Amino acid sequence: QVQLVESGGGLVQAGDSLRLSCVASGRITAHHVMGWFRQAPGKVREFVAAIRWTGDGVGYGDSVKGRFTLSKDNAAKTVYLQMNSLKPEDTAVYYCAAGLKSAIVNIARGYDYWGQGTQVTVSS
Repeated sequence: QVQLVESGGGLVQAGDSLRLSCVASGRITAHHVMGWFRQAPGKVREFVAAIRWTGDGVGYGDSVKGRFTLSKDNAAKTVYLQMNSLKPEDTAVYYCAAGLKSAIVNIARGYDYWGQGTQVTVSS
């Protein structure tokens, strides 16, 4: 089993920044891909970004490219989602996910483990 714990959500104004963290524990390995998804009320879960523990590969959803940056600390088994220039449409519950994959996956069913989610609210 893999456990994922997110933190860092909150209420901010449009244009502000937030950094989300996801700490992985349990049977997490270098072969797992770590992803972030978000889900707003009444909407499907949307891919935000993903990163591999090995190598430099990172992928982003179109709606966050150029504003969000995903990074990792392998020793701490933690991934960080730096969110800049936040917009009201970024409001959602943000979920961290892990999947045993050989490449970055941008669909939710590609991930096996999920955190409990952290709320991000951006006011206009």
